[in-house]
Amino acid sequence: MRVRATTAATAAATAMLLAALTACGGSDGGNGGDKADAKSSGGSKGSAAKDVDCGDSGISQADWMKHCSDEGADSEADGTEKKATGLKFGGSYTWPDGLKVSVTEAKVFTDHDSELMESAEPGNTDFRVKLKLTNSGKSAVALDDLSLIIEGATNGGEAAQTAFEKGGAPLEGRLAPGVTATKTNDNVLETKYGKKVVVTVQRNSDDYNLDFPEFTGSITG
Repeated sequence: MRVRATTAATAAATAMLLAALTACGGSDGGNGGDKADAKSSGGSKGSAAKDVDCGDSGISQADWMKHCSDEGADSEADGTEKKATGLKFGGSYTWPDGLKVSVTEAKVFTDHDSELMESAEPGNTDFRVKLKLTNSGKSAVALDDLSLIIEGATNGGEAAQTAFEKGGAPLEGRLAPGVTATKTNDNVLETKYGKKVVVTVQRNSDDYNLDFPEFTGSITG
C-alpha cells in the first residue's frame, strides 16, 4: 500500500510539474510575441518619424525639436519661427523657400519733404514700417511680390499706403541668396484708431496655401 501511495503521489507531483512548465512556456511565448509586436510597432513609428527615435536619450537637440517636440511643426531646428500668427514686432517668419521676414518697428514719420508738398494732415498719423528681410534660400527673391496690409488692432481701421521721399527703401528689386536688407513701407492711419496695429505681410505666389505672417506692435514716436 505504501508503494501505491508513493506512486500516486509521485504521479500527482509529476502532473503538477508538467502543468507548471507548460504554463511557463506559454507565458514566455506570449511575452516574446508582445516584444516582437512592440518592436514591429516601434519600427513603424520610427519610419513615420523619419527614423528618429524620440525615446532615445542620445537624440540630438535638433532632431528632437524637429520631430519630437510639440512645437516641432512650428519651428525649425535652428529655432526659426514657422508660425504665421501671434507674432510680435521683432519676431520673424520664414517661408518654405528660405525668405525670412521680420517687422522691426513702426514709427511716426515727421521728416516730410516740403518741396514735394509732403505734410502731416490733422487727424492722421503718418508712420513708416521697417522690415528686415534675409534670403536664406538658394534662389533670388523678387521683393516686388511682397505687400503690407496694416490694420488698427484696438477698434478697427485700416491704414492707407503712401510713400515718403526721405529715407525710403521700398519693397522692390531682387534679394540674392545670403543677403539681408532693410526695407520700408509708408502709411497713414486715422488717429482715432490708435497706435496699436497688426501688420500682415502678403506675398504674391501661385501657391494658394502660402501663409501670410501677422505681426502686432505699436507705432512709436
